[in-house]
Amino acid sequence: MNIMIVDDCTTTRKLLGHYLQSRGYSVVFAENGIDALEKIASHDVHLVMTDLNMPYMDGIELIKVLRSDPGLSEIPILMITTENDDREREKAISCGANAYMIKPVTGNAIEENIKSLVNKNIPKEANNA
Repeated sequence: MNIMIVDDCTTTRKLLGHYLQSRGYSVVFAENGIDALEKIASHDVHLVMTDLNMPYMDGIELIKVLRSDPGLSEIPILMITTENDDREREKAISCGANAYMIKPVTGNAIEENIKSLVNKNIPKEANNA
């Protein structure tokens, strides 16, 4: 399964990538929403993990664009952010995020969220990709 990590922090991208790759997932990295949209056009992405606060295009705008595109609207989205604010969580979920996690996160917590989202949103054949 291919997971896109969208975060402007290089260290966070590397850490999340390590978590996922050590659990057998393939990873595509993007620095912000614009970079993510460019890369998602050429990669088969089964799940997007995005930060909230990023330059050029933040996580909320990325979610809105993904949800408005019929070809991408069904991709599960997990927001991982430092924003521990109920209003931000509600905004993300109302815009189309499927789950919301507060940094710092553990590999196990990420994997639990991914498995939950995969079981709800991804056809079985994509799970084996």
